[in-house]
Amino acid sequence: MGVDILSYGLKFVVYVLLQGLVLNHINFLGEVNPYLYVLFILHLPTGCNRTMVQIIAFLLGLSIDFFSGTIGVNAGATLLLGFLKPHLDNTFSPREDNKMIVPGFRSYGMNTFIQYASILVLVHHLALFTLSAFTFDKLPYVLLKGVFSTLFTLLLIFIIEYYRSNRRIDD
Repeated sequence: MGVDILSYGLKFVVYVLLQGLVLNHINFLGEVNPYLYVLFILHLPTGCNRTMVQIIAFLLGLSIDFFSGTIGVNAGATLLLGFLKPHLDNTFSPREDNKMIVPGFRSYGMNTFIQYASILVLVHHLALFTLSAFTFDKLPYVLLKGVFSTLFTLLLIFIIEYYRSNRRIDD
């Protein structure tokens, strides 16, 4: 158990630093950004305590807000992601006893994980851009930016998942 906590703590720090120092500075076509840090929440085991998922999601979003110079935008969107994750885990998990399964290509299957990740990432991104715009006047812009950023983020997630699923040793 202690090794898992240490491992997830290290992954948390790596995702925050990667997002804050590298990915926040990538602007494809001037508007589209990858938000790979959401993969940390997606990779939390399915049997995690819901309250713990919410706390982790909030702290992750708050950490990204610190690097991004935003006030609570990422925290709010990531908190929504953390709220929805356990519900989608119950829906998409391949087993009745879905305790401690790390979602991914290997555990969920490629098609199921693509659906699972697509829903969660799209909801996160739409919430993120709606909170940052803070108005519905820019709804077409928010939707367009949300969809394209979702596609960019999902591409990175699927590349990572493809690599992880072809490794011999489990994470």
